[in-house]
Amino acid sequence: MHDLIIIGAGPAGLSAAIYAARAELDYVLIEENFVNGGQIIDTYEIDNYPGLPGISGMELAEKMADHAEKLGAEVVNAAVEGLELTGPVKKVMTDEGTFEAKAVIIASGAAHSHLGVPGEESLAGHGVSYCATCDGAFYRGKTTVVVGGGDVAVEDAIFLARGCEKVYVVHRRDELRAVKTLQTALFALPNVEMVWDSNLKSINDGEGTGKVSSVTVVNKNDGSERVIDAEGVFIAVGITPRSGFVGTGVETNAGGYIVAGETGETSIPGVFAAGDVRAKQLRQVVTAVADGANAVTSVQRYLLEG
Repeated sequence: MHDLIIIGAGPAGLSAAIYAARAELDYVLIEENFVNGGQIIDTYEIDNYPGLPGISGMELAEKMADHAEKLGAEVVNAAVEGLELTGPVKKVMTDEGTFEAKAVIIASGAAHSHLGVPGEESLAGHGVSYCATCDGAFYRGKTTVVVGGGDVAVEDAIFLARGCEKVYVVHRRDELRAVKTLQTALFALPNVEMVWDSNLKSINDGEGTGKVSSVTVVNKNDGSERVIDAEGVFIAVGITPRSGFVGTGVETNAGGYIVAGETGETSIPGVFAAGDVRAKQLRQVVTAVADGANAVTSVQRYLLEG
């Protein structure tokens, strides 16, 4: 029986592990992947984490994991298959056995939806990004492409247009799904060009540099193809929380995100959520690590009151 089980070894989970160790809690950290760090390990460079400008995602993940390990963290590599969370004893069932604890922090993160087109995977972190606020500053004065038509895609395009020479927005329909206020702001920008009724066919490295050089788009109506020269491609076609294993016990919103406030408290006493799996406004490394710290503080209060 542990005091705490932390599910996920991304920034939120590693932060929680650090705070749990400093609080002298008996905890176990469960991570499905053999490399800790979550989504940031796929980010070539992170320039907005305070105090560490320009650090690579992999290096930041390693620093966080090393910090946790120096405080005694031991990661169990296992895939979570189910949870039993009601009552004072929480059970986490994995492919490596069942773990029990008085409290659980779910920090399993989220995954950006991918298009699955040629070049997307090989050029990820080298011109292909899923976060304009994370990586947009690297493309100041350059040409970029945003794929998508919802609020996030339009917000990304507006953000990029502030510093990029040109921004193309590729959308599969003839109108955007974003709220009208965002559309009005987007259409007023002189350096944004809409590419309607089109799907991304491929992301190209035509110069053999290992970086994005252009994209190929296909018009849905007539099948015509167009090559657009660009240095960056921002894919904003959705994000999916890794909450499928949670079941019906913990309250989630329509998008599948766990409903929890700043304290991390969920609809079940003793169960907390941290990081990208939690319903919140901003999903960044800095907010994830803050979530981990807050969740452990809530766990301590819960254990004392229990």
